[in-house]
Amino acid sequence: MKTGIIKKIYKIKDIENIESKIKMLGDNQKIKFDAVTFLNVRMITTILLTIILIIFSNINYFIIPFLIIAYYNIFYYLFISIPINRRILKLDKEALTFFEILTLALESGRNLENGLEIACYNVDSELSREFEKCLIETKFGRSLMESLEDLKERIPSDTINNIILNITQTNVFGNSIIETMNNQIDYLREKQIMEVKAQINKIPNKVSIVSVIFIVPLILLIILGPLIINLI
Repeated sequence: MKTGIIKKIYKIKDIENIESKIKMLGDNQKIKFDAVTFLNVRMITTILLTIILIIFSNINYFIIPFLIIAYYNIFYYLFISIPINRRILKLDKEALTFFEILTLALESGRNLENGLEIACYNVDSELSREFEKCLIETKFGRSLMESLEDLKERIPSDTINNIILNITQTNVFGNSIIETMNNQIDYLREKQIMEVKAQINKIPNKVSIVSVIFIVPLILLIILGPLIINLI
């Protein structure tokens, strides 16, 4: 009954889309919610905001729809987009260390599953905990490849998902997984270097903005101060 009512209010596609995004937030999110709760809260707060703006504010009625649309989108941005983007940055930073240890384990003659166990044991990170879930699933009868495919749904990082895809394809087609991992590690190192360079290149722009906002007015005040005092 409840499910039927929900289906009439929201599109199944919208519920599935939000549910997939919530999976990418991981288990460390401060506020736990499911797709239906998110949609309900957004709808109720949007209705309340509309009523408040119409009854208690002096805002022009033609502007209210734009404010409501803005709130509707900002709600998604605050609770879905921003946390996902933060998690992507965090997982990407953790990826290099985790996959380096995995590669070392593979080079020592371990198979993929044992290598993942060693990496998860030696690395305490959010990424390693996601791989731990895969290993736990294998204890209950699932294959490692199936667990890794499901893992991609919980990882919002395209970089890490591409590495997982390469691992699964290498395992299926029997190619050298060590060579694959070395290539992926080189890519991760290069990516981190490029990100550091990008941050360095942004520094002059930030300094320029600070100069325009704070330093230039101060210099003008020092230069023109005596003249203004004389005129007064």
